[in-house]
Amino acid sequence: MARMPASHMRLGVCLFFYRILVTCLALAVLIRALARGQLTEVRQRLGLGTGSRTAHLWLHGASNGELASARPIINALLAAQPDLHLLITSNSASGQSLAANIEPERITSVLAPLDLAWATRRFVRRWSVTGHVTLESEFWPNRLCALSAAGKPCLALGARLSERSARGWGRLPGVTRNALGTLSFLSPQDQASGQRFIDLGLKREALGEVFDLKALYTPKHLVPDEKPLPSTYKRCNSWLAASTHEGEEQLVLEAHAIARRTEPDLKLILAPRHPARADALSRLIANHGFSSTRRSQPPAPPTHPATQPQVFLADTLGEMDLWYAQAGRVFIGGSLVEKGGHTPYEPATHRCALIHGPHVDNFVAAYKKLACAQAALAVESSRDLAEALVRLSPQDAQSAAGTAARTALHPVQTADWLVTTLLEHLKTTQ
Repeated sequence: MARMPASHMRLGVCLFFYRILVTCLALAVLIRALARGQLTEVRQRLGLGTGSRTAHLWLHGASNGELASARPIINALLAAQPDLHLLITSNSASGQSLAANIEPERITSVLAPLDLAWATRRFVRRWSVTGHVTLESEFWPNRLCALSAAGKPCLALGARLSERSARGWGRLPGVTRNALGTLSFLSPQDQASGQRFIDLGLKREALGEVFDLKALYTPKHLVPDEKPLPSTYKRCNSWLAASTHEGEEQLVLEAHAIARRTEPDLKLILAPRHPARADALSRLIANHGFSSTRRSQPPAPPTHPATQPQVFLADTLGEMDLWYAQAGRVFIGGSLVEKGGHTPYEPATHRCALIHGPHVDNFVAAYKKLACAQAALAVESSRDLAEALVRLSPQDAQSAAGTAARTALHPVQTADWLVTTLLEHLKTTQ
């Protein structure tokens, strides 16, 4: 009896442990959904549902963040192929809702199936999937292998792989190599990610040019007469702490207090990453001696400028464009605590002067561009942040810094270029 090669044995062991792990995770997701009475979610997660005989290209983004960034790509795809129908999946209800509203006649939006091979196979059959494009940083081995086995091309756009994630996937080399080997095209978010994907098993010929989907960000249309901020909040004397995390607001408020000694009229718009923390943040603001108002509450009657709030707590979702448009200076949250930093593309598009902390692992390439162009100020403490605010207090300094940031992060390639490349790969692999 012939012996099984050692490499096959290792792959079998890796697959066994991965399937146990992913099955446990799937059970946890399904149990939570059942506990909430979400039977539709359970069905969609298992690849069940009505389906369609119409051919669909399957796009997947983890949540509304990825899908919002990919909207120019989605629009360009629909324009390039008038008969194309898209099946867009996400892992969240908010992402599902966002996708459903782009072009309802040609887009179907459902929750993504769990990373179970049989669920993916069922999903592909029910929706007549012709190919798969993932817009998510993570990749799902069972999904990719099941699609490849069914002869469906798999592509990845704007993929990112951190050192930590690469080490994790490296512990399952057989699973990882098998999954990445199914990809016919991958455009990495940065060069380092591209090399990590190659090291883990991506075919070198499948590696495309570096492209960050968030560079295609376009602001939402703002209603001209909408003025949610008090009258004393002018763009030149207002700064935004955007998408802050626990531990950062303390530093932000300390910096605000220090900077106001030099700039007494300075106003702060505080937009936490998780608005559910608003009650605790209101107490924190009061403990620092500042008056405040909240976006989620009815606006107070107009008062004398001297008694208007010094901090505006933006405790709602989906309105960041409003705050970027009305703040000349922006501190990008998640960067003074170890969260990897949030996107600089959105405030740069609004020509905001940018300030960030040292933790920017989520957008390494973008922050390197900003540093090379001297288009952002890096800080490490509340005092540093206050000094940066004062340095950018003149209106011409804000304007110059905002223009430099926008220029530094302007995308080299366009959505049309990426779509052309994507469609070429889909045709050659079908």
